[in-house]
Amino acid sequence: MEFIAVYSKEQYEFIKESRGILFEFCKTISAEDFVNQNTSFGRGGSIRNLLVHVANTYEYWIANIVLKKNVIYAEYENFKTIQDVIRLFDNVDNFMLEFISKMDDFEDEIVYEVQNIKNSAKPFKVFTHVITHEYHHKGQILSLSRHLGYTPVDTDIMR
Repeated sequence: MEFIAVYSKEQYEFIKESRGILFEFCKTISAEDFVNQNTSFGRGGSIRNLLVHVANTYEYWIANIVLKKNVIYAEYENFKTIQDVIRLFDNVDNFMLEFISKMDDFEDEIVYEVQNIKNSAKPFKVFTHVITHEYHHKGQILSLSRHLGYTPVDTDIMR
């Protein structure tokens, strides 16, 4: 597919804009609520843990599987504030832009193994996986914030 990197870069800019709105909203959440774990929500059940989990998914699929960087996964406890999480996503953005810039150059599918099963996927499928995964958890974060007494903001790309 020709020019896939151009469209992927544009799409990732939309994602970063939406994420930025979420981060601004998270700045209004108290430090206690930001790390408050709710067992009704997966992956540690706090806003912080869900955000770090999203970053971990980018680290796993893009940095480690595709770019073969050997990135050490971020640990929840190392991120106390939304500012810490924003810095984490600055790193995610760096390797995402590297990945996107190479998307048109991949000649083969990306080979990976999950639960001892080998498989492969085109780079665009991996890209789609990580961004839709982020949106899935963004919805959980906004729902969790409502449970904590906050009024969620509109983080849709089309607002």
